[in-house]
Amino acid sequence: MPSSTKERPVSTLFSHGSTKSFVPRQQYVFYVLVTIVAILLILSLVTNANYQWATVAQYLLAPSILQGLLVTLWITLVCMVIAVVLGLILAFMGLAQSAYVRGAAEVYIVFFRGTPLLVQLIFWYNISALYPNFGIGIPFGPQFLDIDLNQVITPIGAAIMGLALNEAAYMAEIFRGGLNGLPKGQIEAADALGLSGWTKVRRVVLPQLLPVVVPPTWNQMIGMLKNTSLISVIGASELLYSAQAIYARTYQTIPLLIVVSLWYLAISIILTIVQRRIEKAVKR
Repeated sequence: MPSSTKERPVSTLFSHGSTKSFVPRQQYVFYVLVTIVAILLILSLVTNANYQWATVAQYLLAPSILQGLLVTLWITLVCMVIAVVLGLILAFMGLAQSAYVRGAAEVYIVFFRGTPLLVQLIFWYNISALYPNFGIGIPFGPQFLDIDLNQVITPIGAAIMGLALNEAAYMAEIFRGGLNGLPKGQIEAADALGLSGWTKVRRVVLPQLLPVVVPPTWNQMIGMLKNTSLISVIGASELLYSAQAIYARTYQTIPLLIVVSLWYLAISIILTIVQRRIEKAVKR
């Protein structure tokens, strides 16, 4: 292969200006097909009265929908913060010298990645059936704190617990992959300089880790945003649950689902734009 071809990005090989395009004529077939599908889709959206766009516009900014959206956003933020912190701890545990500590982290990751998220949410919502009271104290001795889980485990509480603990398992693998990819020479140099553990993490590990883990972490946040729709099953009043409460009364199912989809799509696009800017910032 000529050296000029090696130096060009793969995408340019398919571009119009490429002198040796892999699809010089066949690409026009794709142009025609995409155009036809796009026109048919637009015509369907415009002419099909069953979409009820007037109803979509009516409920897009409805107070109950906006309230559900706010709940969705802050649950996403809280769960991601918890997941990032816990995931980083699990990643360091997975790299520990002690086989016992590594095994504990591995069991956690395997369990939460190996069972469905929806099942975990329902389990946490019903945890009080196993432990009606949660006590903190000395084993077989006095109890310092006794918590009634029936009062604590609300739908929102169960949602945060289920989403955060599940996401932490995935974040642990992202951080572990990033830590394993760090140059060992720089870690050894930091040890030779006598840097403390926290100083080494802050000055050496994190600056090199962030460019690697930010893109997948932000992708996980977008996934978390969409996973919040699952908590409607346990009665948490997020975006989808708010829409369900409306169409259960008005029987306008499709327009309300379109409203929910539009909000999820809008927030996902905003998060993607922010992700691009953060990626550029951490790579400087």
